[in-house]
Amino acid sequence: MPMQKYLVVLRSQPSQPEARQPPSPAQMQEMYAAFSAWKEKFRANILDMGGKLKPGGKILTTSGVTDGPFVEAKEIVGGFMIIAAESYEQALEVTKESPGFMPGATLEIREIATS
Repeated sequence: MPMQKYLVVLRSQPSQPEARQPPSPAQMQEMYAAFSAWKEKFRANILDMGGKLKPGGKILTTSGVTDGPFVEAKEIVGGFMIIAAESYEQALEVTKESPGFMPGATLEIREIATS
């Protein structure tokens, strides 16, 4: 079965900045180790790790450009990646093991059309 490409979009609920505690150096090492192990396990599937998106941005409409994303949004798009998989089921397997898939987050998986 040929490999298909999938876009994975990480969404999370907005949180109060003052409620977030920065991770300790030991926790950061654990997180890096978990990501490294996951990336190694699925190195044939991960085509582009994309990255974390910065806050803000611009919204382009036919009427012009405004600042975005909108404050009233219930979810924040925090990052993306592109993976290759033989099926949605395999794409789900790769993404559900991601260390970035934490409580309160969702990972949207969309197949990229080839034609």
